[in-house]
Amino acid sequence: MKVAVAGCCHGALDKMYETLELLQRRHNVRPDLLLCCGDFQAVRNEADLRCMAVPAKYRHMQTFYRYYSGEKKAPVLTVFIGGNHEASNHLQELPYGGWVAPNIYYLGYAGVVRFRGVRIGGISGIFKSHDYRKGHFECPPYNQQTIRSAYHVRNIEVFKLKQLKRPIDIFMSHDWPRSIYHYGNKKQLLKMKSFFRQEVESNTLGSPAASELLQHLKPTYWFSAHLHVKFAAFMQHETNSKEELPKATKFLALDKCLPHRDFLQIVDIEHDPNAGDSLEYDAEWIAVLKATNSLVNVTQSSWNMPENNGLHANGNRKYLLMSCTSFNFIHLFRWDYSATEEAIKEVLEELNHDLKIPCNFTLTAACYDPSKPQKNMEPVHIINPQTTEFCAQFGLTDINDRIHQAKEEGSVRGENEEEEEEEEMDSTGSAEEPSEYNTDNSGLSSINPDEIMLDDEGGDEDLSTCSVDPSPDHPPDFSASFSDIRIMPDSMAVSSDDAMDSTNEELEKSGVTKQVEEKSLTERPLKRIGGNENGDSGIKKIKRRNQAIYAAEDEDKTE
Repeated sequence: MKVAVAGCCHGALDKMYETLELLQRRHNVRPDLLLCCGDFQAVRNEADLRCMAVPAKYRHMQTFYRYYSGEKKAPVLTVFIGGNHEASNHLQELPYGGWVAPNIYYLGYAGVVRFRGVRIGGISGIFKSHDYRKGHFECPPYNQQTIRSAYHVRNIEVFKLKQLKRPIDIFMSHDWPRSIYHYGNKKQLLKMKSFFRQEVESNTLGSPAASELLQHLKPTYWFSAHLHVKFAAFMQHETNSKEELPKATKFLALDKCLPHRDFLQIVDIEHDPNAGDSLEYDAEWIAVLKATNSLVNVTQSSWNMPENNGLHANGNRKYLLMSCTSFNFIHLFRWDYSATEEAIKEVLEELNHDLKIPCNFTLTAACYDPSKPQKNMEPVHIINPQTTEFCAQFGLTDINDRIHQAKEEGSVRGENEEEEEEEEMDSTGSAEEPSEYNTDNSGLSSINPDEIMLDDEGGDEDLSTCSVDPSPDHPPDFSASFSDIRIMPDSMAVSSDDAMDSTNEELEKSGVTKQVEEKSLTERPLKRIGGNENGDSGIKKIKRRNQAIYAAEDEDKTE
């Protein structure tokens, strides 16, 4: 089975699918599946644009809305995860995953599905330590903080994924697993992105949560994006026992969608020839969701996952007191929420052994109309019927419904407090004037120093609006060099031998084919921000520091 993998497409769906069509027309290569590793930008209308944490000048409608409205349909089944430049209000409607358009499926905050017998998992967002232990409390309209925290990875999702016992074929994350750069051509990486050097040398570049998952899941393939550079690595994991077969992960990071750059990769994946062509639920994952349902938290209070399965485990304690008051007492003593064979069998019986994901896509918001722009459209908190149906079928908590209930309860409390204040005002004869300050910052346009900007740190090439047309007449060989195969210890320690220039035959064995090189037809360069804060145009200013994203802070430290 041929699987196409894309990095950050930033909403340029037309060009991405045109690239796939050219592959078929010119090289007779037709992918069976397309995977996208975040920054997909499923923007339906102007309100969605207001929920993207990007400067206003990058809020372009792009082309997803045509697929949402039904004007167009994705020519290949597309599965994607969320990144840090998304219409967070849209993706938040589907915390357990679902269709954002016909033939385009979102994996949710975290998820696992199957296609032709291939098991595909993923986790959305990026790691940020001060939000990691919070619940999913955000909802539109977002403010200056929640428009960013909405896409930060939470420990509950990592915990759920770490309950999986069965092998994973493909896993996707937006940001890279920490330390992965030590298992590929690090010298070439630093040549392309020299300002990564400090974090690479201090081993602070990348997500520690993703590293935890990489070590636990040991998937055959791991795909990432985010850093806007192509990079390959090969990592062999250590075995826990003599009986366990050696496992290795082939890692590939994809570049963003830009003219004259490789942003698609075709990988040959072994599959079940007897399996159907429909996207399917994964029975073990559903069983894990059912087992961990009582851990759902929609507050912004920091709390820990049960012992031994969280990112910040404390080795000697037998139980862990959690700060969320909704937990039953028994949960203080349980940390293994993995699915038993009986639980998996129950899921199969509930579905009558038909794991096909229903094609129940539903429009939940008005679609953008170029002839009738609505620049003042405000985002609202929506309960998606797909999520309602999914939760009802498997007895799960609808996270958005829980948030909505919490908001209503807070509103009632607020009204009571206002009545008390009015009584006090009547008795004293004075009160503060109501504030007219607009607290809705969902239209935030300031630069976020914690995230990679769309006009990020790239070299001399001009950025564009992703208006590209591929030219695969001379497709280049996949030239990324791999380091020597190294054992990955539990501590994620790095070998002293970097072997940066060595090559490895494992790439050829992995089935990675030649890539497609695209060229621009009608590219319109974006304005590049030049100069430093003092107006010195001759000095290039680095727009963000990766360490600000990934530095492991104390658990109790807040931003």
